Amino acid sequence: MKIFVTRKIPEPGLDLLKKEHELEINPYNRVLTKEEIVEGVRGKDGLLCLLTDQIDRDIIASESKLKMIANYAVGYNNVDVEMATRRGIPVSNTPGVLTDATAEMAWALLFSAARCIAEGDRFTRAGRFKGWDPMLMLGQGVSNKTLGIIGAGRIGTALGLKSKGFNMEVLYVNKRENEALEREVNAKKVEMCEVLKKSDFISLHVSLSESTRHMMGEKELKMMKENAILINTSRGPVVDEQALIKALKEKWIFGAGLDVYEHEPDVSAELKNLDNVVLQPHSASATIETRTKMALMAAENMMAGLKGEIPPNCVNREVFEGKQGSIE
Repeated sequence: MKIFVTRKIPEPGLDLLKKEHELEINPYNRVLTKEEIVEGVRGKDGLLCLLTDQIDRDIIASESKLKMIANYAVGYNNVDVEMATRRGIPVSNTPGVLTDATAEMAWALLFSAARCIAEGDRFTRAGRFKGWDPMLMLGQGVSNKTLGIIGAGRIGTALGLKSKGFNMEVLYVNKRENEALEREVNAKKVEMCEVLKKSDFISLHVSLSESTRHMMGEKELKMMKENAILINTSRGPVVDEQALIKALKEKWIFGAGLDVYEHEPDVSAELKNLDNVVLQPHSASATIETRTKMALMAAENMMAGLKGEIPPNCVNREVFEGKQGSIE
């Protein structure tokens, strides 16, 4: 069968697919336009896409031959799953495999923002370091502080468990109690306002939905401590970016560490000009091991779906239960 891959992924995943199928891979190292995706998917049985690709109802409806959509990401809000389901097309994601890598990035951002690492690097490279100074680059300590986790799923749990060596108090907001966090680090499930008011570090680990969009706005940022640091490795629109810029400029909070942005790939010039925010290019899962595992997982999902089997990580299993309903 024929598969369209919207951007090159690690070779092991592509090699696995090539054993049984014919691939057409986007030759450009950039996000394709909607028109280019429509053209690429024409006549294809499978579509392997990235979180940067907006696979909307028009794209899905443009090709009646399409049998499978494998998303190379954990989140899948970039795919119109409802439309795919109605067309009887399975959609898959790559959960679990990037849990530790993303949790590690959250910690890296936390330490970088707390200890002014990025600012210190720029300062030193610019030749401004003239010797030890008792008031130079004063940051925030991490040990024995309070860590607030908003969204205690796989990644939030991994983040919390990694706090063990720093003797931190862990507070979390989640729909359900998290037994692992409570058992291993004596974490406490609390309401949102308590996490905001008491935490020295707040890390966001929620999926993007209408209920989480701008969940961190001006009201929430003003509830945080002046010495607090906000970390976001989830999705950019979870944070009202203009409110965050104001909070950083006016020193409502000490700093922030961001791997995602509200209007990706555009990053606000105002954010770039601030020293109290650490910026990363949406690279939380960017380890060789993780990205390779993601490629293999996406390939395995694709191969199962094209065989008419339920992909291991199918997000719309109702396709296989005959519940997709009529197609408009």
